[in-house]
Amino acid sequence: MPSLLIRNIGTLVQVEQTPRPYVAGAAMQELPVLENAYLLAENGRIIAFGPMAECPERADEVTQANGRMVFPSWCDSHTHLVFAASREAEFVGRIKGLSYEEIARQGGGILNSARRLRETPEEELLQAAYERLQEIQRYGTGAVEIKSGYGLTVDSELKMLRVIQKLKTLTDMPAKATFLGAHALPPEYRDNREGYIRLIIDEMLPRIAEEGLADYIDAFCEKGFFSVDETARLIEAGARYGLKAKVHTNQFNCLGGIQACVAGGAISVDHLEVVNDEEVQCLLGSNTMPTLLPSAPFFIGGHYQPARRLIDAGLPVALATDYNPGTTPSGRMQFVLSLACIKCRMLPEEAINAATLNGARAMEQEATHGSIAVGKAASFFITRPMPSIAYLPYAFGADLVERAYINGKPVAAKR
Repeated sequence: MPSLLIRNIGTLVQVEQTPRPYVAGAAMQELPVLENAYLLAENGRIIAFGPMAECPERADEVTQANGRMVFPSWCDSHTHLVFAASREAEFVGRIKGLSYEEIARQGGGILNSARRLRETPEEELLQAAYERLQEIQRYGTGAVEIKSGYGLTVDSELKMLRVIQKLKTLTDMPAKATFLGAHALPPEYRDNREGYIRLIIDEMLPRIAEEGLADYIDAFCEKGFFSVDETARLIEAGARYGLKAKVHTNQFNCLGGIQACVAGGAISVDHLEVVNDEEVQCLLGSNTMPTLLPSAPFFIGGHYQPARRLIDAGLPVALATDYNPGTTPSGRMQFVLSLACIKCRMLPEEAINAATLNGARAMEQEATHGSIAVGKAASFFITRPMPSIAYLPYAFGADLVERAYINGKPVAAKR
């Protein structure tokens, strides 16, 4: 692969001489930058960066940044990119006053997506998901996690995970697969919760492990979905097959899901619209990454995550899009940062750390992604002209990603 030299970078953002695994608490306000810089990549990796006074004279390909900023790619650690159809009828229902729970009771929500997915051929799912994957790459995302959970049968969950595996072969960026069979209770098991749990543990997990289809296991730990005890059982079952946990919890209620996830060694706990003092203390003593999805409450009119409370307590936080057809039909990380600043009171530097290095940590990619460091993937984006770093979340309606690169190769231009 030819070498790539980016010259005349106005501000090179999130630079590291000694890479950190993540940043937490007050350190999240620190965003190391280098002014008037260059970046050199070869064979898909960063091999050097520094001030323009030390810039190499040549490379196979030379690009002028012309004073623009360069950021490491966004690391989106929570998405549902594989789905069969949009759900704008539910969007209208919420405008008319229906709650998330009321929509679910009427057969909408996750079960709506599950019905449609079961009827959709695998190739059709793959094509639609690939277009979404290309879209988020153009928005600057360079690492992603993708969940199943709209199948809720053995065959359909496997179908979703096979689509994710095929997506991995169609992109140069890392894509982690998460098995979310415990997303909702399918109608055929409405009166047999234990039967569905056993189906996940006894039939789905062995098949998934046999085919190597997932990296993580997830569950929707919430009232009306899966209990804390059920979630703990699923985390334990996943661990027997080598699947670590990344769990939906605390979207609407504090039930003890965070404690169960920490006890089970979860990589991340995601949503966290509501958090109590005991849960904060539990997270402080763990390696579990709190992951916030502010575009979900933005879209469904919910309670925004208490990011200030978590960070001020000394915790790290990650940001992700939750891209899905029902509650967050967007994979645009820049807007997530805007919401994090406007609604969750995060500083721009904190939001950028959360969407890069901490996002990478939330899917175990911190060794290769999330910052500009020698040896890491040459995955980054060049912005449009910006007066400051804070302008990126400030200008919430502007698309400020001009050119994106993954492993040193340019992403196809926006259509």
